[in-house]
Amino acid sequence: MTTRTLALRIDAPMQSWGIRSEFIIRDTEREPTKSGIVGLLAAARGNARHCKPAIAQLAELRMGVRVDREGLVERDFHTAQNVPNTEGKGHRTVISNRYYLADALFLVVLEGDPALLAELEQAVRRPHWPLFFGRKAFVPATPLVAAPEEQANQGTGLFSHPLPEVLRDHPWLETSSRARQEAARSEEYLRTVVDTKVTDPAAEPRHDHPLSFEDGDRRYATRAVRTDEVPVPPESLDGASHVSE
Repeated sequence: MTTRTLALRIDAPMQSWGIRSEFIIRDTEREPTKSGIVGLLAAARGNARHCKPAIAQLAELRMGVRVDREGLVERDFHTAQNVPNTEGKGHRTVISNRYYLADALFLVVLEGDPALLAELEQAVRRPHWPLFFGRKAFVPATPLVAAPEEQANQGTGLFSHPLPEVLRDHPWLETSSRARQEAARSEEYLRTVVDTKVTDPAAEPRHDHPLSFEDGDRRYATRAVRTDEVPVPPESLDGASHVSE
């Protein structure tokens, strides 16, 4: 099998994918960001913040996100007392608004160098550092890739299919029978957000392509994404994946 793609299940009760967070306002996007996924993979590999070549290598992977369950945007109102300034003086009370996604579920697909994808697949199975989705408290609810004996049914892991095909055909990750019944009645579609060329007429800018995570030198570039939809994938009666090998 020639590996082309790595599919990850991003599933947690709470997730935060900030892109414009500053000072007392911590935002979240409606789906995982490129910087968030690169940071997650870097933690799995054990790449330190200052390791810019490794960050650049991960950021060059093409990324696509399928929204298998749209979450609700919620807000935490934080109050912290006795917070010092940068000189350790002037203790005061600081309030902040921290937004997060509740009950969201995503299929994230990465496409690129087969050797790198194979290394990442092993890294997320046995991460060097703990993995979380935007905040340290927001830990995965399920494994990012399926166990080898479950891959034929669950589908996450390595595939030889190109990214658009995996996004289109991968079994829906939703486990709620009620949601599945409603989807069958209404022919629902799933939102996708995929890296694209800047010349794409439907391209939208996202300022989340990481250049450096180093403390005091966090920098990002703008990438182009295309937002689209795919039908909820049909599944065989035994639940087998349409993209598994």
